[in-house]
This record gives sequence, structure tokens and C-alpha cells, in this order.
Amino acid sequence: MTFRVSDPSPDVPSVPCLSPCMTTGVAGSFPTGLGSNPGHPLPLGFVFRSRATKEEKATGADKASLTDSKQPRDPQAPKGRPTPKRSEAQSQRRSVANTPTTRKEAAKRQRDERRSALDRQRQALAGGDERYLPARDKGPVRKFARDYIDSRFNVAEFFLPMAVVILVLSVVQVASMQSIALLLWLVVIVLIVLDAVLTGFRLRKLLAERFPDQVRKGAVAYALMRSLQMRRLRLPKPQVKRGERP
Repeated sequence: MTFRVSDPSPDVPSVPCLSPCMTTGVAGSFPTGLGSNPGHPLPLGFVFRSRATKEEKATGADKASLTDSKQPRDPQAPKGRPTPKRSEAQSQRRSVANTPTTRKEAAKRQRDERRSALDRQRQALAGGDERYLPARDKGPVRKFARDYIDSRFNVAEFFLPMAVVILVLSVVQVASMQSIALLLWLVVIVLIVLDAVLTGFRLRKLLAERFPDQVRKGAVAYALMRSLQMRRLRLPKPQVKRGERP
């Protein structure tokens, strides 16, 4: 903005300015004379008002932006992001709603989750569901080893009944009976060892043929430990019948 200022009269002498000086030049320039025509005075404060005006405008713009951000958004305006699917939104709401707020609630939730996991594992051991089995029973290699043991008769599974018979014979105060009991102990132990060796050798060969690219470590020992248990006491429960090929 330009201000028209009358030129100083040449007939009027210049007088020193004792009061706050008045300028007659353009705003922002150095004053050209001190004895100016008082018709259009310009105070010194007006010269430096431009910077303050800019700061006030910037402050006003910031306040206006804050006010606009607090205003409710127009539902017809674009959101700038894709709308989430219903399943994702529901899962997010469930996770927020199920988040524990206190340590006591978190501990209670952990106990409930542990209890539910144990229940699922127990049902899987009874029904053979691979999803919830323990880590030592998971995988096709372990399943084949279980089925191989369950499909045949094993000498070791009859160890407990034979042990009861041998103990009864050894209690009888007859020398011949006690000798027979001792002999039966040796026969049972030898049969169990031979059967375990043959079973391990055959099972290792079958596993190498069926699962050449999978980890088979510990599968034979796992099967031999299962063969020591009676069929009805095995977990996971047998899924094949005797004589049925796995």
C-alpha cells in the first residue's frame, strides 16, 4: 500500500524533533526529513508493523486449522484409506474388548486359556486329532510309527501280565516252581529284547522308504516306548486294528 505524502515546504526551516518523530516517507524506508508537513504524518510504529501483522495472520491460520480439525467430518467426504472388511473390523473390536485391564484379569485369562488348551489336548489324545496333539506326537512320521506298533502284536505289551504270573510262582514255597519262575524271567527278557530289535530294524527301513525327506530322528525310540504299553492304555488312542497295514 502506497501513501501520498506532501513534499516539505522549502520556506519552512528544519526544526529538531523533540517529541516522537514523524516521518513523511514511504512505509519501511528511512525518514527523509524531520520538519515534514504535518498533513499526513506517519508514526515510526507503522514502519515495523508489517512483521507483527504477518505473525498475527499466521497465528490466526493455526487457530483456524485447529478449529477445522475439531469439527465433525462430512460423511460424504473421501477418507483417504480403504474400508476394512467386516471380518477384520469384528476381530479388531473383539481384540480391543477382550484386552485385560488389570493384572488379575490377565492371570485369570491365562489360566482359562491353559485349561482350554489342556482340554483340547486331552480330546486330541483320545480322538487322534493332529491339530491339538503334543509336539512329541505330531507329524506324519510319528503317526506312522504309532500305527505300525498298533497294527501288530508286541511281546513287551504282555510284560505286566507275565510279570504278575512270575511273581505268583516265585512266592510259592516250592523249589521247582521258583526255578520255573526264574527261567520264565529270563525267557521274557530275551523275547522282549529280540522283538524290540526286530521291530526297530523293520520300522527304520519302512520310515526311510516312506519319508526319505523328513526328519526321522527319535521315531524308532518313540515306537519302542509305545510297544511297552498295553494297547488299551496307549495315548494317543490306537487308530488301526491289529493286522491292518498302516
